[in-house]
Amino acid sequence: MIGIGSDHGGFALKEKVKGFLSGLGYECRDVGCDSTDSCDYPDLGEAVGKCVGSGECEYGIVICTTGIGISISANKVKGVRAALCGSVDMAIMTRRHNDANVLAMGAKYTDENLAQKIVQAFLETDFDGAVAGGERHKIRVDKIIAIEDRNFK
Repeated sequence: MIGIGSDHGGFALKEKVKGFLSGLGYECRDVGCDSTDSCDYPDLGEAVGKCVGSGECEYGIVICTTGIGISISANKVKGVRAALCGSVDMAIMTRRHNDANVLAMGAKYTDENLAQKIVQAFLETDFDGAVAGGERHKIRVDKIIAIEDRNFK
C-alpha cells in the first residue's frame, strides 16, 4: 500500500500519479486533498507520514507546489525518511543510500512524464544496506534513526 497526499498545488499531479500507480498494480491510500481548493500542506504531509510511520503503508508520496514544505512536514513523523526528488537519479540514490520511505515532488517543477519515471524508480529501487558493500549505508541510516529516537519523545 502506498500513502499519497497533496495540497491544492499538487492536486492535479497527485491524481495523475495515482492513475499511474493503479496501472502498475499498486493500491493507494489517498489522504487528500480532493480538489484545487486552498488547503494546508502540513496537514497532508503529516497524514501520509502517519500512514508510513505506523506501518499501514510501506511507502508514501507527497506533492505540493515545490515539494519542500510537504516533505518537511512528513519528516516530522517518527519513522519517516522523506526525500524531495526532482530527477530519476535522486530517487534511485535516496532509496539506495538513505532507505527513504516517502517520496516528495514539486508539481511546479515536475511534469507528469518525469513524475512517472521518478515514482517508478523510487518504488523499484532497493536499499543497498542489505547487500555486500552497502554496510556503510546501513550504518548511516541507523544513525539517522538514532537521532530520531533521541529527539522524538
